[in-house]
Amino acid sequence: QVQLVESGGGLMQAGGSLGLSCAASERTFGSYTMAWFRQAPEKEREFLAGISWSGENTFHADSVKGRFTISRDNAKNTFLQMNSLKPEDTAVYYCAATRGIISRTSKSYNYWGQGTQVTVSS
Repeated sequence: QVQLVESGGGLMQAGGSLGLSCAASERTFGSYTMAWFRQAPEKEREFLAGISWSGENTFHADSVKGRFTISRDNAKNTFLQMNSLKPEDTAVYYCAATRGIISRTSKSYNYWGQGTQVTVSS
């Protein structure tokens, strides 16, 4: 069972930057594909970015491409660097893990963190 814990959320003004972290409990973290999603009130969960187990392959959704960057380290952490934040980026941000390939579908991921709130003011 993989446990994921996000951190780094908060309140930020539009145009600012924020970095999110996701810490995994599993010793075999290196074999999992990781992803970031977000969910705004009354909206469906939205895929943002995914990274392969090796870190060699990444995929970013068009909505955040060029502003958000996913990365991971050799330990148990996955990151999401968010730049040029906009009020519409306000949402709860989740990290997720799967033993499969990068997928934009939330159902492809077996493990989820509890989420961290990001609020961007105008």
